[in-house]
Amino acid sequence: MKTLSTSKGIGGQLTDFRKLSRDSNRIAFIGTAGFCTPFAELMAFVIRDTGKDLKFIPDLRLNDARSIVPNACGMQLGEPVDFHADTVVLLGGLAMPKIGVEPAKMKATVDSILEGSDKKLIVGVCFQSIFQNQQWPDIISFDYIIDADLTSELKQP
Repeated sequence: MKTLSTSKGIGGQLTDFRKLSRDSNRIAFIGTAGFCTPFAELMAFVIRDTGKDLKFIPDLRLNDARSIVPNACGMQLGEPVDFHADTVVLLGGLAMPKIGVEPAKMKATVDSILEGSDKKLIVGVCFQSIFQNQQWPDIISFDYIIDADLTSELKQP
């Protein structure tokens, strides 16, 4: 895999995502319910003023797609919406072994979401190379993967 850029912190992830989604009109974030939802809302926040159609799909449940809408406190899930999009953002929680999502089933889900779209973009957003470690790029044709590594320190003054 070829590295196109390197950045630090969550801001770097968000900047890369904003650049990659520039030509997208309808973006579907797919992630685990609960754990990935805030990441989708955070990523949606950086493009909130672009007029893009933003939605979140939990797991493989296309019929549970919800809009992502701005409010006074940021972004939140809204009403049920059509799941189709021209850009799919797969969130890394899906690839965690304990979640149990099979990459072949996710590929079929992604294909359904992108069905009928002229332009198609598949972006993975993950931490600690989870997509690569679980061999998802062998099954799903990602256009880009935004991969971050987190370091955490618990301190006591």
